Order: sequence, then C-alpha cells, then structure tokens
Amino acid sequence: MKISNETRIGILAVVSIVLLILGFNFLKGKSFFDKNDRIYAIFPKVTGLANSSPVSLNGLQIGMVSEIKERSPNIEDGIVVTINLARHINIPKNSVSYINADLLGTSSLVIEPGNAGEFLADGDTITSRVKAGLMDEVSGSLNPALKSLDATLISLDSLIQVVGTYFDPATKDNFHVIVANLSKASAGLNQLIASQNSNLNKSMQNLESVTANLAANNETITHTLSNLEKTTDQLATADIKGTVTSLQGAIGNLNGVVAKANSKDGSIGLLLNDKKLYQNLENTSRSLNILLDDLRTNPKRYINVSVFGRKDRSKPLQAPLNDSTQTTPQSQ
Repeated sequence: MKISNETRIGILAVVSIVLLILGFNFLKGKSFFDKNDRIYAIFPKVTGLANSSPVSLNGLQIGMVSEIKERSPNIEDGIVVTINLARHINIPKNSVSYINADLLGTSSLVIEPGNAGEFLADGDTITSRVKAGLMDEVSGSLNPALKSLDATLISLDSLIQVVGTYFDPATKDNFHVIVANLSKASAGLNQLIASQNSNLNKSMQNLESVTANLAANNETITHTLSNLEKTTDQLATADIKGTVTSLQGAIGNLNGVVAKANSKDGSIGLLLNDKKLYQNLENTSRSLNILLDDLRTNPKRYINVSVFGRKDRSKPLQAPLNDSTQTTPQSQ
C-alpha cells in the first residue's frame, strides 16, 4: 500500500505537535509517563522564580517548579509554589526551602535538609523562609555607604563655601591679618620653646651633677646601707618583747614603792605623812642644838680637868644660841 505524501505530512505534523507538547511539559516539570511526587512551599514573595525553575538539594537538582499561584484572592496570604520532584527522594520533614537569586536575576529553589527521622510525603508542605538575595545584600551594604558619601559631599560643599568666603575681596584683608597674627604667635612660641630648652639643659646639667655625686659616693652609700641592714638585723633578733616586759615590771615595782610612800602604813609613809613625827624630829633637833651650844659655851660643866678649879655653877642653856648663818627654828 502506497502512502501518499499528504498522509506522511499529516503524520509528521501530529508527531511533531505531540513531541512539542511533551517537551514543553517536561520543561515545566511535568511528565506524562511517570507519576512524580509533589510538595508545596508558601512564600510571601517569589521574585525571580518561574515555572521550570530548578529545585536543588545539597547542590543536586531533584526537580523543578511546576506551578506558582496565589494562596487566596488576598495576595498577602502568600504564594503557593508547587515542586515537582523528578524522582522519589527522602526529604526530612524539618527541612527548609528558600529562593536563591543570582547576579543575572534568575532564581532557583533550594532545600536545606533537616535531621528528622520522618520524611515528606506526596502533597506535604515544606517549611519556607525568606533569604535576602545577593543583590539585596549588595544594596543593603551600598545604602549606608551612599548615605555616608552624601553626608561627606555636603560637608565638603560647606567647607568650600567657607573657604570661598575667606578669599572674598571684602574679607581678604582680615585673612591677611589672621595670617600675620599666626606668624607672630609662631615666633613667640619658638622663643618660648628656646627658653624652655635652656632651662631644660640647666636642669639636665644639675641632674647630671647629682648623679655624678651619687656615683662618687657610691661606696659610702653602700657602707651606710650595710650598717643600716646590720642595725635592722640586730633589732630584729633583739628580745624587744622581753625588754619591754622587764621595763613594765620595774615600772610596776616603782609604782608600788611610790604607793607605799604615799600611804601611812610603812615607815616611809609615816615619815612623809605623819605631822606629829615631824614635830618630834624637829624638837629633837632643837634639843640637840641646845645641848651642842651649851657644850660649846660651858665645857667645864661636862668635862672638868682642872684639879684646883672651881666648879661651874652656871645654869644650863634653855634655848640654842643664835647662829648668824642660819635662822633658829621657832618652837612649836
């Protein structure tokens, strides 16, 4: 049977259309031959993500995005992304998905695997999070820099305006006066520094003289320090505590003697504090003076060495003779 050219062309057209449909669906992540698992992810925004965007796990592509649609008529409720897995693979339930955008503007869906023992099943929803893209990070880094640059340019413009006012003809003379005053101040500062340098040189010379004297008397200072060290060693080894204890004992004994002298119980106390004893001693002394004066003026009354002399019949003295060198105490 001979097939006409028209039939051949029709069959070729049908086959081409079928292949085109199959290839288009394959690019979208759909397959008519195998029933693949599907999981879902919900994002607040899907910038750069499109149908047939690759889905990777640990850098390995495991599927593609097959559909992107709003979760509800209210777009703020989120956008549902359908992930068509190319083959059956165990994805832990605590895995997280995020959209990764590159510099060229294309985006892909990345799944970070978790460590759960249970795995996602067909029709489950995977946890999602929003990750800033590379362009967002660059933009976030450039914005503060641009703001700082704007502030710097504004400050530079203000500085240029201020400098321009100094070179204005109306203020030109003032600027020259300021420069002249600065020159005078600089000259005065140089003179002050020179005088201070002179004083500093004198101080350094005096310090050098002092250090020379110390070096010359180094042996004497060493000997003095050695003697001081010996003295401190002797003080450290001396029984200072025992000496202080003995001194305290002696002071206590002296206090006891003074206490006894102040009291009327002992002989010293009676001698110092008994008025009657004092009067008796005074009377005894006066009688002794009378006896000595009488012995001196009338010796014959007490010692008679004359054989033929007459006996001294004068009366004994009743009071001591007056002494020109001292005053006779009055009788009590």
